[in-house]
Amino acid sequence: MFTFFMFIEILVSVVLMISVLMQSSKGGGLAGSFGGANIGTVFGVRRTSDFLTKTTTVLATLFIVVALFINLFLLPRGEGTKQSVIQSVPPPATMPPAQQPLPTSK
Repeated sequence: MFTFFMFIEILVSVVLMISVLMQSSKGGGLAGSFGGANIGTVFGVRRTSDFLTKTTTVLATLFIVVALFINLFLLPRGEGTKQSVIQSVPPPATMPPAQQPLPTSK
C-alpha cells in the first residue's frame, strides 16, 4: 500500500513539474524551447494558459493530499520512547584522573 501511494506521489510530482515548465512566462517558458509553442494552436492561446493553470492547481492539490495521507495513515507511529545510541551506552566504570595545573615560572 505504501509503495503504491509513493508511486502515485512520484508520478504526480513529475507531471506537476512538466505542467509548471510548460506554462509560458515572460521568457516564453519551456514550451517555446521544445516545440511546445504549437500547443496554442490546439486550444487557442488563452485556453491553453487556462488549461495549464488549472492542471497545475489540481496536481499541486493532489500532491499535498497524497503526501498528507501517506504521512498520517501509512507511516508507522512511534508508540514508545526509544533511547538514542548515546543514552544506551553504559557510563564508564572509572573516571579519568583530573589534570593538575601546570607549574608557572616566577
